[in-house]
Amino acid sequence: MASLTSAINVQVDTRDKEEATNLLKDLGLNMSTYFNMALKQLIKKGGIPFEINNPKPNAELLEALEEGEQIIQEIKEGKRKGYHDIDKLFEDLDNE
Repeated sequence: MASLTSAINVQVDTRDKEEATNLLKDLGLNMSTYFNMALKQLIKKGGIPFEINNPKPNAELLEALEEGEQIIQEIKEGKRKGYHDIDKLFEDLDNE
């Protein structure tokens, strides 16, 4: 019995395609094989075979980001010292 196939045309970002092609090549696969595998898993699982979510930052992360912004502002205003050189930071810590 002959196997019937159909073509699917998909528009993707050029850089994404290149990166994915290189990864698949390292795995010994090509894009067509990967998509066939993904489609088989979609059918087998009865849905998308991986988790899709839009993670929201938790309260602790939001607080840390806010603190970071405050520190940056204080450095700009000269209220706090900032460092671009780790050796200078340690030197100042040693002198405290």
